[in-house]
Amino acid sequence: MLGNIMPTREEELYQERVAKLQRMRDRGIDPYPPRYDRTHSSEETVAAFVAWEADPKGDAPSASVAGRVSAMRTMGKVIFLDLRDGDGRIQVLVRTNGVPEGDLETLKDTDLGDILGAQGPLFRTRTGEVTVEATGITMLAKALQAPPEKWHGLQDVEQRYRQRYRDLMANEEVRAIFKTRAAIVAAMRRYLDGRGFMEVETPVLQPEAGGAAATPFVTHHNTLDQDFVLRISLELHLKRLLVGGFDKVYEIGRIFRNEGVSTKHNPEFTMLECYEAYADYNEVMRMVEEMISGIAKQVLNGETKVRFDGQEIDFTPPWRRVTMREALLEEAGLDFTEFSTRDTLYEELKRRNVPDLEPGYSWGKLIDEAVSFYVEPKLMQPTFLTDYPKEISPLAKSKPGEPGIVERFEFFIAGFEMGNAYSELNDPLDQRERFETQRRLAAAGVEEVETLDEDFIVALEHGMPPTGGLGIGIDRLTMILTGQRSIREVILFPALRRIQGQ
Repeated sequence: MLGNIMPTREEELYQERVAKLQRMRDRGIDPYPPRYDRTHSSEETVAAFVAWEADPKGDAPSASVAGRVSAMRTMGKVIFLDLRDGDGRIQVLVRTNGVPEGDLETLKDTDLGDILGAQGPLFRTRTGEVTVEATGITMLAKALQAPPEKWHGLQDVEQRYRQRYRDLMANEEVRAIFKTRAAIVAAMRRYLDGRGFMEVETPVLQPEAGGAAATPFVTHHNTLDQDFVLRISLELHLKRLLVGGFDKVYEIGRIFRNEGVSTKHNPEFTMLECYEAYADYNEVMRMVEEMISGIAKQVLNGETKVRFDGQEIDFTPPWRRVTMREALLEEAGLDFTEFSTRDTLYEELKRRNVPDLEPGYSWGKLIDEAVSFYVEPKLMQPTFLTDYPKEISPLAKSKPGEPGIVERFEFFIAGFEMGNAYSELNDPLDQRERFETQRRLAAAGVEEVETLDEDFIVALEHGMPPTGGLGIGIDRLTMILTGQRSIREVILFPALRRIQGQ
């Protein structure tokens, strides 16, 4: 019978914590007070005491600290607490005769995972650890759920992603990854700001999915009674700003693409896109290697090398530059200029057993597939792969003297595509024809093509200066700099299939 089902151990622990919470309330203590005067973080506390030790004038400093209880140790009439905050850990010593009786009662009702405040003078223990000798203890948030198991942490990968808060509580290395991610973005902003770029914001909801060949998410605006798509790129609105008169603009923003999920792909991800008037893709290459190597130095403690998947990656400029044609010749002995039609190239790649070829692929798309198969996995060191087929680059300027080729590069690190850049197409008539070609491909059944944005064409008709544009995936860059093989490890809340019943 249902009434006879025994509660689980987890349910019993939950009820024990609820009972402790109620005891505190019965004593007139608010287990969730509205404020607490914290004077120092854990890191600041240690720094303050070290500074006093170097010049010990007057009494030792005092501090009011706060954090989550990660350890409790009773040694006779002394209790040691470890409190963790955003900076790290600080030790607190509580003498049973050193705090008010009510605070001792609070300690009796304290569990691992609770958030406490403690104040008192600082000293160094015999083991050399800077410690707060508490004169008072305050409960700041009673945790009703137990934290992840202390020694083994949170190991279940699916649970780690679904309950990232528990993952962050349990795993210091995970917190370090996301601190590094924040440092990467901050360093990127500093670099661009230092080069005179202006940070801007462009719409997430857009009437057309432009700037990339990807399937968008579609939503509906009730008041306007109009469908919108979530942006798949930042490009077209940023280039409108160059038409308007800004010479250097960038945005670090969220992108949404309704495509597959893998260790390299998440439906929403973060991109940097920047555009500089009077620059071309050669100038953008120089900027990329300078910016990325500088970011690496800042987040790798002055180093420009990192270990990734057992290999050493060196970000030191200059990076290798190789054309698509040169790379295919080098890795596969394939010269695509010898296969001038789509059908002859298709048959050659089928003969070579290049996988995943679709009958509807264009000549340029077939070259891209060959490069993905033969070349990209071998691009371990930072490499610029340049000069792409025009057919798969509808927003890039043609390369003089090389029919069918555009001034475009993608850069690769550890076999990952990290970014994409062009000398931007600014001829409105050519741009319209490129979009019309994409429309014909869509009518022929090709799924992922660029869509025509009429207002963008009108903007180009007002005149856009020669421009170098760039897009970099922040998530993949973070993967490389933190040594992670899965994109889910560097996104705080990755997309996951909903659990049935939730």
